Amino acid sequence: MPQIALKAGTRPPWIGLAAAVWVEFSAGNSYNFPLFSPSLKSVLGFTQQQITILGVANDIGESVGILPGIACNKFPPWVVLSFGALGCFLGYGVLWLAVSQTVSNLPYWLLWIAMAIGANSCAFFGTAVLVTNMRNFPMSRGTVAGLLKGYVGLSAAIYTEIYGMVLKKSDTALLLFLTIGIPIICFSMMYFIKPCTPASGEDSSEKKHFIFTQGASIFLGIYLLTTTVIADKLSVHRAVCYGFVVAMVIFMMAPLAIPIKMTLFPTSKKLTGPVDSSGELASGSDEPNPTEVTEPLLVKSSSEYGSFREGDDSSDMDILLAVGEGAVKQKRRPRRGDDFSFWQVLVKADFWLLWVVYFLGVGTGVTVLNNLAQIGYAQEERDTTILLSLFSICNFIGRLGGGAVSEYTVRSHTIPRTIWMTVTQLIMVIAFLFYAFALNGTLLVATAALGICYGVQTAIMIPTASELFGLKHFGVIYNFIQFGNPIGALLFSGMLAGHFYDIEANKQGVSICIGASCFKLTFFVLAGLCGLGSLLSILLTLRIRPVYQMLYAGGSFRARQRSDH
Repeated sequence: MPQIALKAGTRPPWIGLAAAVWVEFSAGNSYNFPLFSPSLKSVLGFTQQQITILGVANDIGESVGILPGIACNKFPPWVVLSFGALGCFLGYGVLWLAVSQTVSNLPYWLLWIAMAIGANSCAFFGTAVLVTNMRNFPMSRGTVAGLLKGYVGLSAAIYTEIYGMVLKKSDTALLLFLTIGIPIICFSMMYFIKPCTPASGEDSSEKKHFIFTQGASIFLGIYLLTTTVIADKLSVHRAVCYGFVVAMVIFMMAPLAIPIKMTLFPTSKKLTGPVDSSGELASGSDEPNPTEVTEPLLVKSSSEYGSFREGDDSSDMDILLAVGEGAVKQKRRPRRGDDFSFWQVLVKADFWLLWVVYFLGVGTGVTVLNNLAQIGYAQEERDTTILLSLFSICNFIGRLGGGAVSEYTVRSHTIPRTIWMTVTQLIMVIAFLFYAFALNGTLLVATAALGICYGVQTAIMIPTASELFGLKHFGVIYNFIQFGNPIGALLFSGMLAGHFYDIEANKQGVSICIGASCFKLTFFVLAGLCGLGSLLSILLTLRIRPVYQMLYAGGSFRARQRSDH
């Protein structure tokens, strides 16, 4: 891979993080399918089955990110973002032409492909900013992953606010915004999203900066929920709606306050030193200090992008010296914490354990999300928008909190992040049992708990994958694990839940099933799957615990970052 020029200084990583917030908002464009799908049905005359198949194209496009993952190691971030913007323009542009009837009689297969291409822009946007920012903040991976994924979760509420308050619930206007507006946002932000000198993690203000950013995102979530309810329940003047949206835009710019503050009130504390493209710190300054005593570097990290491994033991010194002199050619397979290629992770038990645990967690969770309206109706909750809003905000809280809490526990107690996947999947078992028995007052509680746990799964998987398998090929590895989401939706939602729901509806002689029996068997199966997932998560935690003890115990990670180069 070609060497990537880094932007030096303490501010650029924070500028890139502030810009990434807007790109992550763009990466949530697939959440808009329920908003414009009624127009596809009414204007184009599609059946419900045809709309459902278009929804499958939307899910596939959103989750298949192997190509963006490969592109992140081949091209700079702006190129990856450009691919996403082009896909957004082409995909949603075709859908706009069809719904606005600018071009009539477009074939169904073309619309299916356009839907997949438009939704696939999410993968390009999300992968580009996630990989770049995790490399720019290598010692705060959990926090950064939770924060960025949290903004993706909030994007559904942001789009809803724009759709209802600015676009006047016009489906054609929404598709035009996705076609033109989203690419404009990405082209405006891509200059700031680039590899930077990674934050050293030693600046005492860094923790405060992350707390401020997390607090701003939480405030934005509360604001969006409040203003959406106000606009929906009350008769609000158009000017007030525009004011709500302007305030929302200002709150989305809150992370920019950090680099502005660093510009106006610079600190005298300097970084430990420059870094290479791996995100690892080099020596203390550009010029060697004659007063410092340095030791020769026998073993460099294998990582080009932030591998965690320490050097081999001193007992291997003779072999290492021989390797350095060219007398011996040494080859070894990467070990946990080294940089793995995609093909190398496919033969690792830890990788498949992580994949299956994530698959069981998000696959069962997305089953509830896809059927939440029918679940609410079966339990006589007619206002399903409340359930959707509750799940959305709790999903955001889970993503944000999962990243932050796991970052604290792994550094303070060297507890592997996967322990939180165990905890949340056990909670999901309880939530599914609440759904199954449909006791009074438990629907909202179960939905809130499930939303939080669903968000935690994603927030934990991302930094765990980077810590075990490195950041060099992280984009491909992360997107392959994420592919468990649509597979789970197909198996658990389409085949399991849909099948048993139709059987029960046929027993009742109706098309819309009523009562706890509609999903009871499904929820029992989902509870069992999450129970299995929690057991596998415990096994994974026990297997990788020594790695975390090596990486984080006694600050060894930070010390290695200072001495690797």
